Amino acid sequence: MTAESTLVAGVDSSTQSCKVVIVDPDTGEILRQGSAPHPAGTEVDPEAWWSALQQAICDAGGFADVAAVSISGQQHGLITLDRHGQVIRDALLWNDLRSDAAARALIAEIGADEFVDRAGIVPVASFTGAKLRWLRDHEPDNASRVAAVALPHDWLTWRLLGYGPTSSAAPRGPDLEALVTDASDASGTAYFSAVTGSYDLELFHAAFGSAAREAAGPTAHTKPATGTASPEPTAILLPRVLEPHESAGHTPEGILVGPGAGDNAAAALGLGAGPGDVVISIGTSGTVFSPTRLEINDPSGMVAGFASADGGRLPLVATLNAARVLDSAAVLLRASHTDVAALALASAPGANGLTLVPYFEGERTPNLPDATARLEGMTLANSTPENVARAFVEGMLCGLADGLDAVLRQGLTVKRLLLIGGAARNPAVREVARDIFTVPIDVPEQAEYVAIGAARQAAWTLTGTSPRWQVELVATLHPRPSQVRQQYRSFAHSGNTPDSSVTDRTNPAHENSDNDHRGSSGAHAPVEG
Repeated sequence: MTAESTLVAGVDSSTQSCKVVIVDPDTGEILRQGSAPHPAGTEVDPEAWWSALQQAICDAGGFADVAAVSISGQQHGLITLDRHGQVIRDALLWNDLRSDAAARALIAEIGADEFVDRAGIVPVASFTGAKLRWLRDHEPDNASRVAAVALPHDWLTWRLLGYGPTSSAAPRGPDLEALVTDASDASGTAYFSAVTGSYDLELFHAAFGSAAREAAGPTAHTKPATGTASPEPTAILLPRVLEPHESAGHTPEGILVGPGAGDNAAAALGLGAGPGDVVISIGTSGTVFSPTRLEINDPSGMVAGFASADGGRLPLVATLNAARVLDSAAVLLRASHTDVAALALASAPGANGLTLVPYFEGERTPNLPDATARLEGMTLANSTPENVARAFVEGMLCGLADGLDAVLRQGLTVKRLLLIGGAARNPAVREVARDIFTVPIDVPEQAEYVAIGAARQAAWTLTGTSPRWQVELVATLHPRPSQVRQQYRSFAHSGNTPDSSVTDRTNPAHENSDNDHRGSSGAHAPVEG
């Protein structure tokens, strides 16, 4: 870092790729950005992520003028380290579902209500605690070598700070006590409490059968003698949990490093979302989440009571069937995504009675893991390409609306929705959303909001003040009355989920915050975050 270093950087290490943005901390303007791909698969050598980070930094023009950086990452991935700082086995990613039986076993042993009370979530295969149980039961030799457990963003932060395995050229060596994390990512492990802000070590022991403790902080800033390692631990180390803008330290080059965050929490930061805002992200899977100060408690497991990256809570629902529903429509109709959108827009709300129940890969919200998709209400008159296309778009959005209902049942109120993700660019998705949701929908410009959120956290860590950056909107969509959701409910719910609607809680939120801003009704209007 030079005397002229004034910029901040944000990193999004996602499932598919690593993205880096370099930002003016005063205005939020993205000056440079870079990216590099990640390997496919549900288990990956973390060294591939480290290589991709280096490539993405180079692609973004380097960090010579960067004063601070934060890393956000995909949640739940399990990275196990031995006492030499060496990765024991490939990381198990969030989408590796071999730990499903382990999750069910943990619920049977602890109880769903007990898990929610203590950790804010009910274990599923995605969560780190379930993966630890799987490792214990299926790879005991690997389990016996574990000295520390980290999440993807924790490990990348550790490497960026100059730490690494004994066998590497890391200047600060394998100091496991230097591992750090933040509450938003730790809250996806199933052994951390978003309520208390600390680990529940008894839940960790239940998952892995070993004692654990929180790392104490770096023991040295110089590389130890060749061949040395962290002392034999008396308990497995878990990364030290930092406050929302607490420094993790400095890189060997002198760049300040922020605490980092889980990807959805970083996206909320990047959007400047506050109480009253609900983010709906339509990617490979769909997520619905909202920053709040309310306590979250959902024994059904539909709503995960995660922590946010700003010290609050981030209740989140994940649906398995999102943008891939549109992919399926394109395959079925032998049409491009553009053509599918045009066909859908040529139909009418309700697709003339045709309804898609979009559970192509089962579903998490509602919890129907063995369900399949189906088209209902078909007649000779309505079985047209236009109605099929419309039904697919409506079914996908109604599934997300079910997720929104689950979040709102936790007591949240909603003033506006923020629609992001690749499918938010689809004109049919935007238009049909007006028939599904009953509050205004702001569509921000397409941007790397996870990486931007990490950059915003880096600026906060650097200056001590969370910056207020503008988020440009490309559209504000106003709802219009329709019967689409009622038609969808008649086929999809069949008593599986409570019948609740957004209209139940569309009054102004009782949670007020300086970060609570409404979007303008004009296209391209800025909203401060």
